[in-house]
Amino acid sequence: MSLSQKPWYGVNLASERLGAKALYANDDFFAPKERMLQDSDPVFIPGKYDDNGKWMDGWETRRKRGEGYDYCIVKLAVPGRLNKIELDTRHFTGNYAPAALVEACFSTTEPNADTVWRPITDTIALAGNDQKLVDIEHDEVFSHIRLNIYPDGGIARLRVFGQPEVDWSTLANRSVDLLALEVGGRAIATNDEHFGTMHNLNLPGKGINMGDGWETRRRREPGNDWVILALGHRGEIDQVVIDTAFFKGNYAAACSIQVADIHNLPDSTLPAQSLYWKELLPKSELGADQEHLFTDRLKEVGPVTHLRVNIYPDGGISRIRVIGKPVI
Repeated sequence: MSLSQKPWYGVNLASERLGAKALYANDDFFAPKERMLQDSDPVFIPGKYDDNGKWMDGWETRRKRGEGYDYCIVKLAVPGRLNKIELDTRHFTGNYAPAALVEACFSTTEPNADTVWRPITDTIALAGNDQKLVDIEHDEVFSHIRLNIYPDGGIARLRVFGQPEVDWSTLANRSVDLLALEVGGRAIATNDEHFGTMHNLNLPGKGINMGDGWETRRRREPGNDWVILALGHRGEIDQVVIDTAFFKGNYAAACSIQVADIHNLPDSTLPAQSLYWKELLPKSELGADQEHLFTDRLKEVGPVTHLRVNIYPDGGISRIRVIGKPVI
């Protein structure tokens, strides 16, 4: 079983599922701007047309016959500091946007004609049926993105990776989900994610189906599966929710949780160290397709930053919620 440690670019702040919205596009004749923010990978459906032409899974403008360029304004799900932007043109071949430039602003209201936009990328050359990842080297907090394409064409998906900007001082002494994606919680590593990715575990809302969780392959040898998670902020845990929604014949039969209070250690060192972390939740039975709330069984462990969730022997979990108070 190979260890899974995927690169962490940050939360996709342009995620429709998190609450990002495509506010305005000067043109979306062939394909609506909202499709560009969908969390699913773009698809191509041969033979599918609508009233304006070929159906495309993304944002697509008409062919420009004069000067100028097209653009779309996106409100991020939450303001944040940006790390990378992905411009995905998959399935756009003869109709992709050949170049783009991304601008950003911070605004507590909807941008208007007086909004000052700051370029956060150079002009980017794009290719058809491709995924372009661009580094962002700005430390400011931004709330909105303006994607300019030159001169016209299509973008399948826009991903804006960054760290949510949370004023934790306003959350002191309040119970929050410290693992939630929108406050910066993240999955770091797992020993297996054959059927469902560990990055689903802290998505907002209920799972939508069995594929919308973390599921390991059937174990044919001794041992158990595990995943390591980082809280969005150091905190004291009061409750843990393990949800096995949609997992019926393949749910994890039991789980236990270990925790640690870690500062300034590389993620790559954590899997080996996690074997010796202190126990928060002793091995506890799980059932199929249900939420499990653990409160009384949790041990007093003090403030923590990371969790190791062990499942026995294998199987699937839909969501994990870690309710507690941030330690400021």
